[in-house]
Amino acid sequence: MMFAEVIIVAPRQVDDYLQEGIYGTRLPKQAERDKFLGTLRERVILALTIGQVMTDKGIKKLEEEIVSHPEAKMVFNGEIDSKFLEEEKRVANKYNIPYSIISDVEVHTNIGAVLHYDYAIDKEDIFMPEEGPAQEHEKDHKNENKFLYRLKKLFL
Repeated sequence: MMFAEVIIVAPRQVDDYLQEGIYGTRLPKQAERDKFLGTLRERVILALTIGQVMTDKGIKKLEEEIVSHPEAKMVFNGEIDSKFLEEEKRVANKYNIPYSIISDVEVHTNIGAVLHYDYAIDKEDIFMPEEGPAQEHEKDHKNENKFLYRLKKLFL
Protein backbone atom coordinates (compact mmCIF):
# COMPACT_ATOMS: atom_id res chain seq x y z
CA MET A 1 0.00 0.00 0.00
CA MET A 2 1.39 3.44 -0.96
CA PHE A 3 0.81 6.61 0.95
CA ALA A 4 0.83 9.99 -0.67
CA GLU A 5 2.30 12.85 1.26
CA VAL A 6 0.16 15.96 1.20
CA ILE A 7 1.67 19.30 2.04
CA ILE A 8 -0.71 22.13 2.70
CA VAL A 9 0.71 25.58 2.14
CA ALA A 10 -1.18 28.48 3.67
CA PRO A 11 -2.05 31.18 1.17
CA ARG A 12 -0.05 34.33 1.47
CA GLN A 13 -1.68 37.11 3.36
CA VAL A 14 -3.09 40.00 1.36
CA ASP A 15 -0.90 42.34 3.41
CA ASP A 16 2.22 40.44 2.23
CA TYR A 17 1.25 41.04 -1.40
CA LEU A 18 0.60 44.72 -0.74
CA GLN A 19 3.92 45.17 1.08
CA GLU A 20 5.79 43.43 -1.72
CA GLY A 21 4.03 45.56 -4.32
CA ILE A 22 4.84 48.79 -2.52
CA TYR A 23 8.38 48.11 -1.29
CA GLY A 24 9.57 45.23 -3.46
CA THR A 25 10.56 41.74 -2.45
CA ARG A 26 12.07 41.57 1.03
CA LEU A 27 15.65 40.44 1.09
CA PRO A 28 16.79 37.56 3.29
CA LYS A 29 17.74 38.66 6.82
CA GLN A 30 15.99 42.00 6.38
CA ALA A 31 16.04 42.80 10.12
CA GLU A 32 19.81 42.29 10.13
CA ARG A 33 20.18 44.53 7.07
CA ASP A 34 18.05 47.18 8.76
CA LYS A 35 20.20 47.10 11.89
CA PHE A 36 23.54 47.31 10.05
CA LEU A 37 22.53 50.07 7.62
CA GLY A 38 21.91 47.86 4.61
CA THR A 39 24.62 45.25 5.04
CA LEU A 40 24.76 41.89 6.78
CA ARG A 41 26.47 41.30 10.12
CA GLU A 42 28.83 38.74 8.56
CA ARG A 43 30.29 41.51 6.36
CA VAL A 44 30.90 44.03 9.15
CA ILE A 45 34.41 44.95 10.29
CA LEU A 46 33.39 47.63 12.79
CA ALA A 47 30.00 48.97 13.90
CA LEU A 48 29.86 52.19 15.90
CA THR A 49 26.76 53.30 17.78
CA ILE A 50 25.17 56.67 17.15
CA GLY A 51 26.59 57.88 20.48
CA GLN A 52 30.11 56.79 19.58
CA VAL A 53 29.87 58.60 16.24
CA MET A 54 28.41 61.79 17.71
CA THR A 55 31.07 61.99 20.45
CA ASP A 56 33.92 60.85 18.17
CA LYS A 57 34.85 58.12 20.68
CA GLY A 58 35.29 55.59 17.88
CA ILE A 59 37.65 57.62 15.66
CA LYS A 60 40.85 55.93 16.82
CA LYS A 61 39.38 52.41 16.49
CA LEU A 62 37.85 53.32 13.12
CA GLU A 63 41.19 54.54 11.79
CA GLU A 64 42.95 51.37 13.04
CA GLU A 65 40.39 49.17 11.26
CA ILE A 66 40.57 51.23 8.05
CA VAL A 67 44.36 50.85 7.99
CA SER A 68 43.93 47.08 8.48
CA HIS A 69 41.17 46.85 5.84
CA PRO A 70 42.00 49.33 3.03
CA GLU A 71 39.46 47.79 0.62
CA ALA A 72 36.48 48.30 2.96
CA LYS A 73 33.55 50.66 2.56
CA MET A 74 31.74 52.91 5.05
CA VAL A 75 28.05 53.51 5.62
CA PHE A 76 26.69 56.25 7.87
CA ASN A 77 23.27 56.55 9.47
CA GLY A 78 21.36 59.43 7.85
CA GLU A 79 19.61 60.21 11.14
CA ILE A 80 22.88 61.72 12.42
CA ASP A 81 23.40 65.40 11.63
CA SER A 82 26.25 65.87 9.16
CA LYS A 83 28.26 68.05 11.57
CA PHE A 84 28.73 64.96 13.78
CA LEU A 85 30.08 62.94 10.83
CA GLU A 86 32.91 65.31 9.90
CA GLU A 87 35.73 63.40 11.67
CA GLU A 88 34.58 60.01 10.37
CA LYS A 89 34.35 61.38 6.82
CA ARG A 90 37.80 62.98 7.18
CA VAL A 91 39.31 59.62 8.20
CA ALA A 92 37.53 57.82 5.35
CA ASN A 93 38.76 60.39 2.83
CA LYS A 94 42.30 60.24 4.24
CA TYR A 95 42.49 56.52 3.37
CA ASN A 96 40.33 56.69 0.20
CA ILE A 97 37.50 54.66 1.73
CA PRO A 98 34.24 55.18 -0.18
CA TYR A 99 31.26 56.01 2.01
CA SER A 100 27.55 56.56 1.71
CA ILE A 101 24.80 57.85 3.95
CA ILE A 102 21.70 55.71 4.40
CA SER A 103 18.46 57.46 5.32
CA ASP A 104 15.35 55.37 5.88
CA VAL A 105 12.62 57.05 7.89
CA GLU A 106 10.84 53.75 8.53
CA VAL A 107 13.85 51.91 9.94
CA HIS A 108 15.50 52.97 13.19
CA THR A 109 18.74 51.53 14.53
CA ASN A 110 21.26 52.50 17.20
CA ILE A 111 24.11 51.91 14.74
CA GLY A 112 25.68 55.15 13.52
CA ALA A 113 28.46 53.92 11.23
CA VAL A 114 29.51 50.61 9.70
CA LEU A 115 32.84 49.70 8.13
CA HIS A 116 32.22 46.66 5.92
CA TYR A 117 33.07 44.55 2.90
CA ASP A 118 30.73 43.38 0.14
CA TYR A 119 31.40 39.78 1.12
CA ALA A 120 31.35 37.74 4.33
CA ILE A 121 34.34 37.87 6.66
CA ASP A 122 32.60 36.67 9.86
CA LYS A 123 34.59 38.86 12.22
CA GLU A 124 33.61 37.96 15.77
CA ASP A 125 34.09 41.25 17.64
CA ILE A 126 32.60 44.07 15.58
CA PHE A 127 31.49 46.45 18.35
CA MET A 128 33.60 48.93 20.24
CA PRO A 129 32.85 48.70 23.97
CA GLU A 130 30.74 51.50 25.38
CA GLU A 131 32.45 53.61 28.01
CA GLY A 132 29.90 55.29 30.18
CA PRO A 133 28.58 55.68 33.70
CA ALA A 134 27.81 51.96 34.01
CA GLN A 135 31.40 50.96 33.25
CA GLU A 136 32.80 53.69 35.50
CA HIS A 137 30.55 52.51 38.34
CA GLU A 138 31.68 48.93 37.75
CA LYS A 139 35.35 50.02 37.94
CA ASP A 140 34.68 51.96 41.15
CA HIS A 141 32.91 48.93 42.63
CA LYS A 142 35.85 46.66 41.77
CA ASN A 143 38.30 49.13 43.32
CA GLU A 144 36.11 49.34 46.42
CA ASN A 145 36.10 45.54 46.67
CA LYS A 146 39.89 45.45 46.38
CA PHE A 147 40.16 47.98 49.20
CA LEU A 148 37.79 45.99 51.44
CA TYR A 149 39.68 42.78 50.64
CA ARG A 150 43.00 44.38 51.59
CA LEU A 151 41.47 45.81 54.76
CA LYS A 152 40.09 42.41 55.78
CA LYS A 153 43.40 40.74 54.99
CA LEU A 154 45.16 43.29 57.18
CA PHE A 155 43.07 42.38 60.23
CA LEU A 156 42.90 38.62 59.71
